[in-house]
Amino acid sequence: MSKSIKFLAIGLVALVAACANEEPVEEYVVVDPEPISVEPTYTGKYK
Repeated sequence: MSKSIKFLAIGLVALVAACANEEPVEEYVVVDPEPISVEPTYTGKYK
């Protein structure tokens, strides 16, 4: 009978451990957006 109690206790601990990690972990990645257009650079008066 003590073997069945041990198996029951181990099964109960395993069940509680399996259900305890049920919460999903939210992961997110922040990406800097690319500029829509490149700003013109000054190259001279009439170039």
